[in-house]
Formats: sequence, C-alpha cells, structure tokens
Amino acid sequence: MKKITLAIVLSFSVLMAQAQTKGTTAATPAKDKDDDQDGLAKEYFSQIMGVALSTTSNVKLFQFVYDWVGTPYHFGGDSKKGIDCSAFTKELYAKVFNLTIKRNSLDIFSMVSPVRKDDLQEGDLVFFKIHSRSISHVGIYLGGGKFAHASNRGVAINSLEVGYYSRYFYKGGRFWMLSRNSLKKNRPAISQVNKKFDII
Repeated sequence: MKKITLAIVLSFSVLMAQAQTKGTTAATPAKDKDDDQDGLAKEYFSQIMGVALSTTSNVKLFQFVYDWVGTPYHFGGDSKKGIDCSAFTKELYAKVFNLTIKRNSLDIFSMVSPVRKDDLQEGDLVFFKIHSRSISHVGIYLGGGKFAHASNRGVAINSLEVGYYSRYFYKGGRFWMLSRNSLKKNRPAISQVNKKFDII
C-alpha cells in the first residue's frame, strides 16, 4: 500500500512540475526570446568568423562583415561587384554606426583619435603602412586580434598577429563620438552559409 501511495504522490509531483514548466514557458517575455536569438547569432558568428563575441558585441557589425566577406577587391570600387579598403570601411560605418566618414584611408585617419594596439576595441579602425611611408590601408577591428578589411584577395577576416599584418600595422583609431550605445546588439536575419571565410 505504501508503494502505491508513493507512486501516486510521485506521479502527481511530476505532473505539477510539468504544468509549472509549461506555464513559465508560455509566460516568457518577448525580450527573453530576443536575447536568445541574439545569443544564437553571436554564437554563430563566433564560430564562422573565429572571433569570440561578448554579451556587448554589436551583432549588426558582424552581420555586415559576414554579408561582404568574399566580395572581390577593386581599387576605387564601392559595391559588391568590387570594393577597396576605404570604401568598405566607409560603407560599414554608414550602415552599422550611421556615421559618414571620408573615403580615403589617410583622410579617415585624420578623423580619429589614435589607439594603441593593446587598447583596440570592437569597431575601432586599424591602419597600415604597407610598402609606404604613409597610411595605405584600413580595416575594422573585430576583437580577439582579428580585423575585417578589403584586401587584395577581397573582403576577408585576418589576424593582426600574423607576420604580414603585424609587420605593417601602424596604429588603431577610434571615433570618440561613438558611444557604447552604438555598439549595442542589433539582431540580424542570419543569411545562408554560402560564403567562404579567408581567416588566417
């Protein structure tokens, strides 16, 4: 008799727990769903781009880079048919940060405050002097030592620690008018995985 009573009590407890779980799930606010989707997007971009995204990472920035990776390089170009480094940077800042910047890497550098390599933050710019005494290349820092740029191989993600880019790195740059609010998460619609990433 004790076994039957115990089985009934246990069954009743399980049913109550399931009912509470269903009630809690039904009452989950939309904000939690948005946070879950942001979390999934961040995990997705972390995996495909090789950059660890934090809770404050700007998903819109990573969506933009993802959509452009693989676009061919074309000096003077400013479209998905072909783009150069400064046009890519200009387009990214317009679409992600709603900020209009100049078109040439040297002119862009004149707009920012210099930042040391060790102090770079997501969304900062990285400037290079490649076979030149003046700034000749620009990219966007993503975190974890990685940056996105339009290289001569096309739009790609590379590491600042790799010999080539480490050797020609000049300085980082930051637009101080961009507050941390600009870097808040924006939930994108994740595109199909149909582009290859040139992560070195």
